[in-house]
Amino acid sequence: MSPITFLYVMAGGAVGSLARYLLSLAMLPVSKDLPWGTIGINILGSFIIGFFGTLTLAHGRYPVSENIRLFVMIGICGGFTTFSSFSLQTLDLLRNGAMMRAGVNIVVSVALCVAAVAVGHFIAAQLNQHAPQVAQLPIEEESEIADA
Repeated sequence: MSPITFLYVMAGGAVGSLARYLLSLAMLPVSKDLPWGTIGINILGSFIIGFFGTLTLAHGRYPVSENIRLFVMIGICGGFTTFSSFSLQTLDLLRNGAMMRAGVNIVVSVALCVAAVAVGHFIAAQLNQHAPQVAQLPIEEESEIADA
């Protein structure tokens, strides 16, 4: 991996982190019972990675360089999505005795994020010659590393 690739990932991470912060601030007024900002960010990030990953495959209709894919999928999505925040907020709900709200947070976040990545993939696959995959390199989808 070249130093320029590191810069792409770092720049994407900065963009994603700033976007997460701004969206979290915007969602504070509606995040009284559940962390809706975090839930929304994770759903949107899941959709983006599913959509962009499928749309921009090298053998598809809209290919981009691997550096651009890493900028968006690892950098922006990695900086934007907030699984660590989700985990901390869920722990806080549990520690405060809000078992039902913690359970709702877990189910809603996981189910909607998986659905969002599937919808993103489905839409992009329709635009990209019915592409069957999202990731094309193991680094883009860590579960492929174990399968390799």
